[in-house]
Amino acid sequence: MRTQVCIIGGGPSGLLLSQLLNLKGIETVVLERKSRDYVLGRIRAGVLERGMVGLLREAGCAERMDIEGHPHEGCNLSTQHGMFRIDFKSLVNEEVMVYGQTEVTRDLYAAQDRIGATVIHDAADVAIHDPKSDAPYVTYRKDGVEHRVDCDYIAGCDGFHGVSRQTIPTGVRQEFERVYPFGWLGILSETAPAAEELVYANHPRGFALASMRSATLSRYYVQVPLSDKVEDWTDQMFWDELRRRLPAEVAEPMQTGPSIEKSIAPLRSFVCEPMQFGRLFLVGDAAHIVPPTGAKGLNLAASDVHYLSRALIAFYGAGDRQGIETYSATALKRIWGAMRFSWWMTSVLHRFPEASEFDQKIQESELLQLEEVESARRTMALNYVGLPY
Repeated sequence: MRTQVCIIGGGPSGLLLSQLLNLKGIETVVLERKSRDYVLGRIRAGVLERGMVGLLREAGCAERMDIEGHPHEGCNLSTQHGMFRIDFKSLVNEEVMVYGQTEVTRDLYAAQDRIGATVIHDAADVAIHDPKSDAPYVTYRKDGVEHRVDCDYIAGCDGFHGVSRQTIPTGVRQEFERVYPFGWLGILSETAPAAEELVYANHPRGFALASMRSATLSRYYVQVPLSDKVEDWTDQMFWDELRRRLPAEVAEPMQTGPSIEKSIAPLRSFVCEPMQFGRLFLVGDAAHIVPPTGAKGLNLAASDVHYLSRALIAFYGAGDRQGIETYSATALKRIWGAMRFSWWMTSVLHRFPEASEFDQKIQESELLQLEEVESARRTMALNYVGLPY
């Protein structure tokens, strides 16, 4: 099989890249190791930056999002002294869209089907060959048969545990990481959201977040030690703890119900440099992981897709190689900006086991400055809605 761009990974970043390229006449093959049902069963983020919303519209995948999504013009921060709002619209004249990643992926699949794009599921044992040459190729096995895809370029959209990053020799790549000493216990419930906009809570017992996926589907989190296990927490224990950490005006009228999904996610910050090795490009979680506090994971993958799609379109359309040659440096500049923001939100809102009384006072002062100083709120709002591409 021959194509122009072989995309490894059929999650939202791989599908979005394929869609944008195909609309410009650039052929792709997407290889996904899991089934379509499995991919659509993943429960992930639901806050889309302005940049990603624009990309989905450009890709012709935004019709359902524009009807069913929930534009948010702000978010709420809760402290021991009360709750206050960060008004994105008045501060930076922007908003975010609350629309689940599962729904984004479903829309992208539908768009790929409409244009007849090649998406191969259950592709096992994917391997990248000769990425530094002028003739790279990818092999995979399906139904016990080995297949080969010859291509011009390879986009590694296969996540943290995928083959793409590991293809870059250890002597070439440099990895930066911080692992946080806690996780998020999250549940999904078929209940109305506790508030119209997200509520981030800093509480002496630990961080909490009241979020949503739709008008009837809510997503909630509480900070827990890494030693906790999902089976340690009944639904009732979770609801009781969440209520303790949220402000009374949110907690008291909050609807509760059986969880339809419950999990604990560890928090980490991770960046791989460079994001390019010959004709192989890393995209999304293959190159970087952020704590979920700032809702940047999926959005950072989208910004990678933006830069890479522009680079490939310029090359195939006009022979311009500049975007290809500078992809890693361009993408990493924005990645480190989002990494800083996610680290900052995590540091300000969570209780760290090693924190001293001085550390706690600094954290409280940081939150008070957000409440009282407009320029601090504007900086947060600009980063939350997404730095410009």
